[in-house]
Amino acid sequence: MPLDLSGLVPVTRWECSSCTFRDVTREAAPHSRFHPCAGHGGLTMPMVREGDRVKVSLTERADYLNGEDVPLVDGTPYMNVTTEHADGRTDVAVFAPTAYIDGR
Repeated sequence: MPLDLSGLVPVTRWECSSCTFRDVTREAAPHSRFHPCAGHGGLTMPMVREGDRVKVSLTERADYLNGEDVPLVDGTPYMNVTTEHADGRTDVAVFAPTAYIDGR
């Protein structure tokens, strides 16, 4: 008879602090969750565990753009999203620009 380990896999409920998107994961290893956020023009934004108090902020790019492909929301380029947790932890996800070359 196979061993049933289904009760050992934790269920994590996720929510977005900027839109109404919700999700559920079932994974024992540490993990995080992101989604294309309707509240931020489709940017890939972090989700937090349901009920966590956080402050999520976007940082505008401070450098100049030279043809790089960077995420824009209403014409504004962003370089990262910061999540500040109530317990003092801070997470940062960087939107790295995509460089390309013109071979002409």
